[in-house]
Amino acid sequence: MKTLHIDIETYSPEPLADCGIYRYAESPDFRILLIAYAVEDEPVQVIDVDSGEKVDWWFIKALSDPFYVKTAHNASFERVCFTNYLRRSKVLKDDEWLDPSQWVCTMVRCLRRGLPASLAEAGRVLGLTQQKMTEGKSLINLFCTPRKARKTTGLFGEDDGRNHAADFPAEWKIFKDYCIRDVEVERQIDNLTRWPAVPEPEEALYALDQRINDRGVLVDRPLASAAVRVDAISKGRLMERAVRLSGLSNPGSVTQLKAWIEERTGAQYTSLTKALVADLIKTTDDDVLREVLSLRLELGKTSVSKYSTMLDVLCKDDRARGLTQFYGSRTGRWAGRLVQLQNLPQNHLDALEAARDCLATGDTELLALNFGNVPDTLSQLVRTAFIAPENKLLAVCDFSAIEARVLAWLAGETWVLETFRAGRDIYCETASRMFRVPVEKHGQNAGLRQKGKVAVLALGYGGGKNALDKMGGARLGMTDQEETDTVVKWRTANPSIVSLWAEIESAAKECCITGIPTKVKTTFARLCFEMQNGTLLITLPSGRKLCYCDMRVGKYYNAKKGGDEVGLHYKGVNQETRKWETTGTFGGKLVENITQAIARDCLALAMTMIDQAGFPIVFHVHDEIVAEVPFGVAAFDLERIQGIFSISPDWAPDLPLKGAGYLTPFYKKD
Repeated sequence: MKTLHIDIETYSPEPLADCGIYRYAESPDFRILLIAYAVEDEPVQVIDVDSGEKVDWWFIKALSDPFYVKTAHNASFERVCFTNYLRRSKVLKDDEWLDPSQWVCTMVRCLRRGLPASLAEAGRVLGLTQQKMTEGKSLINLFCTPRKARKTTGLFGEDDGRNHAADFPAEWKIFKDYCIRDVEVERQIDNLTRWPAVPEPEEALYALDQRINDRGVLVDRPLASAAVRVDAISKGRLMERAVRLSGLSNPGSVTQLKAWIEERTGAQYTSLTKALVADLIKTTDDDVLREVLSLRLELGKTSVSKYSTMLDVLCKDDRARGLTQFYGSRTGRWAGRLVQLQNLPQNHLDALEAARDCLATGDTELLALNFGNVPDTLSQLVRTAFIAPENKLLAVCDFSAIEARVLAWLAGETWVLETFRAGRDIYCETASRMFRVPVEKHGQNAGLRQKGKVAVLALGYGGGKNALDKMGGARLGMTDQEETDTVVKWRTANPSIVSLWAEIESAAKECCITGIPTKVKTTFARLCFEMQNGTLLITLPSGRKLCYCDMRVGKYYNAKKGGDEVGLHYKGVNQETRKWETTGTFGGKLVENITQAIARDCLALAMTMIDQAGFPIVFHVHDEIVAEVPFGVAAFDLERIQGIFSISPDWAPDLPLKGAGYLTPFYKKD
């Protein structure tokens, strides 16, 4: 087998960042402009397609030949673009895709290593001898995006709305050099990111991820279109009402609204966060202020904009594709793209189907009459825009309390595991142990169950009162002292989990300081810590490794707190600033990463088995999968899927897992 390193430059009138790779490449005006490639370590070749150069037949064949391992940075872009190119050339059928198992993505390799995703940033962090050329952005704007139409015809006769190689020959020469350089940089990254070794199931999982993204999920286009129209009408009316009440020319302006609020209240505010506005609504006696602030919250419902995003990404068969990013976080979990499935609003309407039917009419007054708050109703219906095809249903299944199960298994918290194995309610059991009274979900001391639930969700990773408060302690009416007491009670009830935090932190520090591999043997799981090339590797029970670049123990600057701290720290991409910088960590946070990584591996195994069983997964989110099943045998298929979710991995035979699912013609939160 040989490695074929590839980079391409393309044109499409579709905005890539808004519509995604699949719709971008599907456009009738999509073009491949340049193809740069290199076999192994041979010199990079470039095919100037836009200037009329023919693509060699051996290269066309190599794209489907398993002898050639195709390698690219963000390989899904090249694979999807070449798929559409080969379909138009009649090399592939219209429903065929280039096989993702023949592709290696160096961006994914970077993400596995804890490195930045972008080619330029990864090259900089790795200190490559050749770096990505900085001229790329301006050249892409020049050649790869539409320009304003000319009044007269250009060099190629009728104006096609784009700049050609012949229009800017000097810039085009630099563009070719830029494409060649990208292959050279990607090849260096490929050579430097081949460690740590990736378990074979992970390679297969990447291919499965790509097939799921290729398949996509069907969207109810008429419903989404109706929602966009209704939202525009509704927000227009809400804005008119806000203008009349406040007297402001633009109540949506933070500057104008803040000044107006300060004038009415006599108080000064540094910002107008959603939490602050909600608090003012609850505490003010000013009816006008309360209504204006309520209108602001309604106008600010960003979840409704997901309907527009769905329409932007839809392919010609009304399916939305490319909605997940493989290895989107340090733990290996997927990240959302485009529609952002990971933060879809929940639905609490009792009559979802009736609300969908009402929305489909596009009648704003009817929707308001039947369901009241229009923006809120639209928000609750977002999930339902994802639908099953004709004669099929969506089988939705997820793990029950997966993180609590994995954490207890990892720490050897026996009573928690026994609770799950016996099928008892973990939140009731936790509350009972914390408050030393019997707690039943719909019986005695039922009010304590919610406190038990908040404690389970908030306190497993070393968090204290603040973590409890963020998870909803204050909303339950808990005082500061009650929250502090709850933390103590939960930790007393879960001594093995508390011990695990210290054990993991100690192992990480010892490994960093001595460089000697350190094994952590909990009751059921074995973890291994080792240092390689300045990177801390944590080997999970599945054999997969978590990577922390430049992990050290000592003093470091905490940018968030604006001062020096002492402890474990590593280099990574800050999720808020998106910059490569030093980040501190501790035992509880490492336990969180390990727990979520193991939970991810459980989902990965379930996805693999469900796919092998012949159930087409259309998307997945958090610990849940959504598959299409034939209407006539849907109940039987769901039972099989739930059974797969309850299978413990070979590397964790004593981890009690449970899946719960339901059938639905449209996606929803059951």
